[in-house]
Amino acid sequence: MYDTILVPTDGSDTVEQTLPHAIRLAADTGATIQALYVVDTRAIHAADADEREAVETDLEAAGQQAVETIADRAAAEGIEFETAVRRGTPDKEIVRHAEESDSDVIVIGTDGKTPREKLQALGSVSERVVDSAPIPVFVIKGKDVA
Repeated sequence: MYDTILVPTDGSDTVEQTLPHAIRLAADTGATIQALYVVDTRAIHAADADEREAVETDLEAAGQQAVETIADRAAAEGIEFETAVRRGTPDKEIVRHAEESDSDVIVIGTDGKTPREKLQALGSVSERVVDSAPIPVFVIKGKDVA
């Protein structure tokens, strides 16, 4: 049923809540986990011109670390994995990657914001992925949500 499970990460602690579900699903189905980090190019463009290169380097390094964390956990559980770091707008790149890699399901966490914080942020990446993904999306609710 599932051959490829896409697990997007932003490098936050949210993956600690999301990953066990993805690993269990992969173990039960024999699927490969794809760890994905999207370097948000809006953050690079928003930085001062003289800081853009440093911001870009920092985000790329954070992305590599984030996908390696998932890869390490998958490997420890005997799950096949792939990693990718892309650039762009996170929700759009997550959906694009899912389509290009023929992912069967996306397992994504919420960021644990309160409803008021969500309104102020005009929605979340996970909500936009759910709205636009052409495949099933399992959303793992953050434990800190009020």
